[in-house]
Amino acid sequence: MNPFENRSHALSGPATDALPVTPSDTIDLPDVAIGLYVETGGMVSLISATGETRSLSVADFSLLPLGVRRVHATGTTAQGIHALVLA
Repeated sequence: MNPFENRSHALSGPATDALPVTPSDTIDLPDVAIGLYVETGGMVSLISATGETRSLSVADFSLLPLGVRRVHATGTTAQGIHALVLA
């Protein structure tokens, strides 16, 4: 049984999938993520859903509840980044 099958998606979650992110200075994520999960902490340089560039320090195993359009390669030292999406 899939409890998400007949349910409409809410931006407050939960996400329906977590996709690995390859940081890029030029390529957006396939879909705007409703958040990020980071396995190894460091800096995350990103473009938010509203188009703003931000650099955030995150700890190991962090959930970042922020709409994200792109994760930049330049300035990102965190690793194991996953985009939380509504599929």
